[in-house]
Amino acid sequence: MTLVDSVSLDVHASARATLDRAVEHLRLLQDAAGWWKGELETNVTMDAEDLLLREFLGIRTAIETAAAARWIRSQQRDDGSWANYYGGPGDLSTTVEAWVALRLAGDDASAPHMAAANEWILAGGGVERTRVFTRIWLALFGLWSWDDLPSLPPEIVYLPRWFPFNVYDWACWARQTIVPLTIVATLRPVRPLPFGIDELRSGAAPDPLLPLRSWGGVFQRIDKALHAYARHAFQPLRRRAMRRCVQWILDRQEADGSWGGIQPPWVYSLLALHLSGHPLDSPAVAAGLRGLDGFLVHEPTPHGVVRRLEACQSPVWDTGLALTALLDAGVPPDDPAVARAADWLLGEEITVPGDWSVRRPELAPGGWAFEFANDGYPDTDDTAEVVLALRRVEHPDRARLRAAVDRGVRWTAGMQSRDGGWGAFDADNTRELAYKLPFCDFGAVIDPPSADVTAHVVEMLAAEGLQDSPEALRGVRWLLDAQEPDGSWFGRWGCNYVYGIGAVVPALVAAGLAPTDPRIRRALDWLAAHQNDDGGWGEDMRSYDDPAWAGRGESTASQTAWALLALLAAGERTDVADRGVLWLARTQRADGTWDEPWFTGTGFPGDFFINYHLYRLVFPVSALGRYLDE
Repeated sequence: MTLVDSVSLDVHASARATLDRAVEHLRLLQDAAGWWKGELETNVTMDAEDLLLREFLGIRTAIETAAAARWIRSQQRDDGSWANYYGGPGDLSTTVEAWVALRLAGDDASAPHMAAANEWILAGGGVERTRVFTRIWLALFGLWSWDDLPSLPPEIVYLPRWFPFNVYDWACWARQTIVPLTIVATLRPVRPLPFGIDELRSGAAPDPLLPLRSWGGVFQRIDKALHAYARHAFQPLRRRAMRRCVQWILDRQEADGSWGGIQPPWVYSLLALHLSGHPLDSPAVAAGLRGLDGFLVHEPTPHGVVRRLEACQSPVWDTGLALTALLDAGVPPDDPAVARAADWLLGEEITVPGDWSVRRPELAPGGWAFEFANDGYPDTDDTAEVVLALRRVEHPDRARLRAAVDRGVRWTAGMQSRDGGWGAFDADNTRELAYKLPFCDFGAVIDPPSADVTAHVVEMLAAEGLQDSPEALRGVRWLLDAQEPDGSWFGRWGCNYVYGIGAVVPALVAAGLAPTDPRIRRALDWLAAHQNDDGGWGEDMRSYDDPAWAGRGESTASQTAWALLALLAAGERTDVADRGVLWLARTQRADGTWDEPWFTGTGFPGDFFINYHLYRLVFPVSALGRYLDE
C-alpha cells in the first residue's frame, strides 16, 4: 500500500465515522409526525418588537418581559451595541429598539449597560439616523412624530396590476407588511410610555432632499404631496380603502394565525386589525396572538429562563433537506424515518392558488411553502428541494407521490421569470424603482431571480430528466450569465458566494455541463483559493456590503459542506476536498453535530440574517454521504 492509499483510507475512515454519528443525531431530531425543524435564530429586534407589540395591545406581562429582557441583555456587545448577527458590527436601529425594550422592562437609563448603549447610539448619529421601521415603532408610543415619517396611503390597494407600485409589485413579505402599515400610518395612534428617549437624540438635522433630477428626489417630493393629501383626503374613498385593506389582511391570515408565517406582516397585521376595531378576543386577533406564542423559544440559563421569538419557522425546508441528507448518507429509501418524512411532506403540498397567481393566472397550483402554515405563498426554492428529496423515496403509494412531484415540477417551471431565472415567491417581481421610495430603507422589497434559487430549480428539472426542456436551458443560460467575474455566484438566501457556488455547480453539472468546462473550473478555483488554513470554509455576512469579505470568515460546518457539495459534483476528490472532510471530522461534537454560532442564512442581504440551527447538520451529512459514495 502506498502512502497516498494510506492517507485516502484514513480520510475515508474519518468520513465514515463522522457521518455515522451525524446520521444518528439527525434521526433523533425527527418529530414523531415526520418533520424536522431547527431553530431559526435572528436578532433581538424580534424580541424588542414583541414586547412593544404586547405593550401597545395592553397584554404584556412581567414574567415574559423579564425573560425577554434577559435574552436581550445577554446579546449586548462589549461596546454597548447590539448586532444583527453573531460576531457582526453593532447596528444602530437594533440597538435603539433593544434600549427601548429594556427601558420598558424597567432597566434604568443610567445603568452601565444602558449608558454604554446610549453613548454608542449617539456616536452613530442618534435615533434620527435609525431606519423607518424603527421610527414607526417609536411613533406608536409618541417617541417620534408621525409627521416625520413617510406617508403610506391605503388607497394603494386600488392601484391596478399594471400600475407602478401596486401591491403585487412588492415581494410577498413586503406587500403583506405594507398593506397593514397603510392602516397604522393613516390612523397614527399614540399610546405614551412612562419614559422618553431624549437622551438618544443627537440633534442631527434631517438629510437634505435629494436632487429633483433623481428618482429618490422625485419620490421625496411626492411623499410631501401625499402628506398634504392625507390632511385633506377624500374621506369616502379613504374609508373604503381602509375597509378593503382590512379585508385584504383577513383574507391572507393562515391557519396558524400568522400572515405569511413571518414576523413583520404578522405584527403589523395585528396592529392594523386592532386599530380597525377588532378586539383582542376577535377570531383573527386571538388566533394571531396564539400563533405568536408558538414561535417563542424558552431556554433555561444560570440567570433564569430566557425567551426569544423566531422570526419564522422552517419545517418544510428543514425536512426536505434532512430527507435528502439521509438518502445521501445511504439510508434506504424505504426506511421508516424516510417514509414518515415523505408522508408529512405529501400532506404539506399546497393545492390552492395564492398571490403568485396574479402574474400566472393560468398556472395550476402545486408546490410547497417554507413554514407549517403558509398556503398563500408556496415558493420555488422549497418546492425544488422537496421534489429532489421525494423523487428518491420508495413510497408505498407511489402514484400519490408521483402526482405530487409532477404538480410541483409543473408549477415551478411555470413560475420562471421572463429573463430565464427564478425568484422565490413570484415571477417577474423585479421593479427596482421601489427602492427609491422614502420608506424603503431596510431589506429587500422585491423578489427577482437569484442564482441559488434558479440553480435549485435547474437541478430539480435535470433530476426529472428535463435538462433539455426550454425552461432548463433558459435557466442554465441565466446562471452562466450571472457568474461573477471571479468565477463565483452571488448567494441571495445563504452567505454568500460559497452558498452560490454550492448551489450552482451541482445544478450545472446535473444539467449536462462538463466538469472540465472553464466556467466550472473557475468556480472550483475560487473555492480552492478561499479555503481556510484549517481546511474548512467560512464567509462573513459583511461580504454582502464589502467585496473584501467574499469567501472570508471563520470556518463553519454548513459553509464547508456547501463547498464540498460543489467540489464533489464536479468529481473533485483532491486534497482540497479531503482537507474539508477532515475539518468536519475534527470539529464534530461528541453527540454528532457541530457548533455553529455564526449566521450563514440570509433573509435580506446586508440587512437581516439567519442562523438555521439545522444547517450545521444536514449539509455536512449530505456532503459526507456524497464523498463516500464513490
